[in-house]
Amino acid sequence: MSSDIWVLAEYAGGRPRKITYELLGKASTLAQEAGGQVVALALGSGIADAAQDLAAHGAEVVRVADDPLLAQYTTDAYAAVIEPVLSVEEPFLLMIGSTAMGRDLAPRLAARLGAGIVTDCAAVEVADGAVVATRPVMTRKAIARVAFRGDGIRIAVVLPNIFAPPRPDPSRAAEVLPISVTLDPAAIRTQVLEVKAIARETLPLTEADIIVSGGRGLRGPEHFGLLKELAQALGAAVGSSRPPVDSGWVPHDYEIGQTGKTVNPQLYIACGISGAPQHLAGMSGSRTIVAINKDPQAPIFSIASYGVVGDLFVVVPLLAEEVRRLRGASHG
Repeated sequence: MSSDIWVLAEYAGGRPRKITYELLGKASTLAQEAGGQVVALALGSGIADAAQDLAAHGAEVVRVADDPLLAQYTTDAYAAVIEPVLSVEEPFLLMIGSTAMGRDLAPRLAARLGAGIVTDCAAVEVADGAVVATRPVMTRKAIARVAFRGDGIRIAVVLPNIFAPPRPDPSRAAEVLPISVTLDPAAIRTQVLEVKAIARETLPLTEADIIVSGGRGLRGPEHFGLLKELAQALGAAVGSSRPPVDSGWVPHDYEIGQTGKTVNPQLYIACGISGAPQHLAGMSGSRTIVAINKDPQAPIFSIASYGVVGDLFVVVPLLAEEVRRLRGASHG
């Protein structure tokens, strides 16, 4: 087994997703502790130039698998390419983002390789030669520290927005090692026919540093405009608890919680959200939580860093106005 730390690069729109850079930054620290190198694993079609960008963000070696059948993620194709590489190279640790792709692929790789796996990691460390991960459990009511047993391959599925992306250094170079791809199209049981992206005026929720989210207290879809104004002033994304989604006020893509997305932004502003456990499970890992609710007994206040007891229809516009004023003053 090597001492190298591997990172699976994930792409969207032809560019690495933010989680890829976050994992490369963390991998650099772990590689120093483990005494190995940072290896980026990139799969796709027409990604021969991927190495330079990954090297600039910390990769020392880039393994590239370039094939038309890898243009869109499919479980069978990606697993068929990655499994034999890992079984031969046996990295000390493979880190994968806790995204839709990562949560689908990682357990399959672990099952095929007999590897240890920890999902939804909020921290990953190397201590006395062992990998120790921290992850929320019991719908984030508790935090567990989990250590990998044995010397086999280890897989950590890491939550987004946990680690800061490193500052890119264009002068960095990486050794590029191509991966031979021999895929049988008949063995790929799924085929991506079309990708329809939901139009968003801001970043996707899982990549946003600031999220303004609304709940049943908004009373109707027309009032989500208040949140969009505040989000625009902050440079934030707009999210939602489950009731507005179930009522058809906003698309399912907005939902945060057990049946939606798990987010970990630097700042989460909850407007008119009571704080049901289903919703808290998806956002309680936020660095700073601001709750705005007219009910002082709302459960959301129990986890909020700051709470505003008041009418959101008054508070949110005032907050947006103040943010715009402060930003205008700073630019003046």
